[in-house]
Amino acid sequence: MAIKVNIDDILDLNQIDYNVNTIDSLSLKMTRKDELNLALESMYFGFRAMTYRPDQRLAQLGLARVHHRLLYFIARHPHCSINELLQIMHISKQYLHRPLRQMIEQGYILQQTDGADRRVRRLDLTAKGGELEYELTEVQRKRFNKVFRTAGPVKEKHWREVMAMLGEQIEF
Repeated sequence: MAIKVNIDDILDLNQIDYNVNTIDSLSLKMTRKDELNLALESMYFGFRAMTYRPDQRLAQLGLARVHHRLLYFIARHPHCSINELLQIMHISKQYLHRPLRQMIEQGYILQQTDGADRRVRRLDLTAKGGELEYELTEVQRKRFNKVFRTAGPVKEKHWREVMAMLGEQIEF
């Protein structure tokens, strides 16, 4: 049974107090540390805004953010192996094991043996998993679309560049 959620019926993220300081750092002669703290706060509050609605929905289902990440990446890499998913997500087998097992048991993810190599397990979303992934991710796509329309294409491009640099510089 598919559960349909009207995005407008869920709490408007504009009602959340973000408490992000947008004061021009040059006019206050802020230190570099203060500027970096503002960047960290912006990232924290932005991330909270992007995950708020999906986290609420996941909590209703007894799931967490890691489950959404699994659905998201399997949707973008259908029929991937477990090892491929580990590489894509940059996570360990230990981190993946429990949430993946839960998603399989609850009917969101289908795990099948590879036809060419029986040792390999391939992952796909079930119809139920595809519906949930769409519901959770569409809220985030709409939020990005609204923000990027307001910010404009140049700022969107710069945001993507900064996020790509942050993602490339992961030190484990």
